[in-house]
Amino acid sequence: MPDRIDARLTELGLTLPGPYPPHEPLAAVVTHAGVARTSGQLPRDHDGNLVRPGVLGLDVTVEQGADAARWCALNALSVLRASLGSLERVERVLTVLGFVASAPGFVEQPAVVDGASRLLFDVFGEAGRHTRSAIGVAALPRGGAVEIEVAVALVVPG
Repeated sequence: MPDRIDARLTELGLTLPGPYPPHEPLAAVVTHAGVARTSGQLPRDHDGNLVRPGVLGLDVTVEQGADAARWCALNALSVLRASLGSLERVERVLTVLGFVASAPGFVEQPAVVDGASRLLFDVFGEAGRHTRSAIGVAALPRGGAVEIEVAVALVVPG
């Protein structure tokens, strides 16, 4: 049977980058009690390069930041698929935690993290509707503008 989520990605013109697992001893995904949660995902492209590095409100626009958040979500889907074997195991997206490298006074973190939220909704439909936090921080690893964590509920075998 064809994978409907992979078909939806193709329909949207999307291919997943990576996966780019974190360094040891961290896990890219931890699954427990019917929930899978990713480690923080940076906005890496298909070659592993950082997309839109910098600081929002300084050298990265809100639109560029939303694009970076979208790449973060693609990377989260990539590590989820690698860990779970298929994105068909995702019943619904539960929550997104977004960190945005922010200049003093920058307050548009939600608009930036919307890039990830929209992508997840586009891919999963109503099952992609989730709770979310968008948090401004002084700096992120490797100079990334955005970092995203995703938690999903898994389909219960039955």
